[in-house]
Amino acid sequence: MTRKMHVLALAAAAAFALSAQAQQGPSDPQIAHIVVTANQVDIDAGKLAKEHSKNKEVDKFAQQMITDHTGVNKQAVELAKKLKVKPEDNDTSKSLKKGGDENIAKLKKLKGAEFDKEYVAHEVAYHQAVLDAIDKTLIPSAKNAELKGLIEKVRPAIQAHLDHAKHLQADLAK
Repeated sequence: MTRKMHVLALAAAAAFALSAQAQQGPSDPQIAHIVVTANQVDIDAGKLAKEHSKNKEVDKFAQQMITDHTGVNKQAVELAKKLKVKPEDNDTSKSLKKGGDENIAKLKKLKGAEFDKEYVAHEVAYHQAVLDAIDKTLIPSAKNAELKGLIEKVRPAIQAHLDHAKHLQADLAK
């Protein structure tokens, strides 16, 4: 499978996983777990990129992913505690975790420019899938106003991450 096909397959799988519960909509405890899991997937990938990349721009991007997504997770966990909501594991969060683990395993086999290109391509696909899920599933399904507000508040940062990843991807293609 070519890299582009692999990235598209990952994006499709993530989008499917994130929208799988859209028919009935995930509950607030499920949304809380999806948010934490989605952020952790990106934190883990960022940590791997920090260890493996020799590209200064990829390294800076990876650090931003670690910092920003750790911050969102902290807010999500604090909000869940405040609301006395226990994040509930669900098919979407399990699928996200599985996809994240598969991405890490694939990236660990790569080195140099090949690693950088694959990491960034996955970040583009992943952030697009997360934005789609935010817009089509998470915001419409969230019942609690504070949970919905947190998701709406972080949406522009996810869009900025996508834009940054696309710019980095174009630079790496040169």
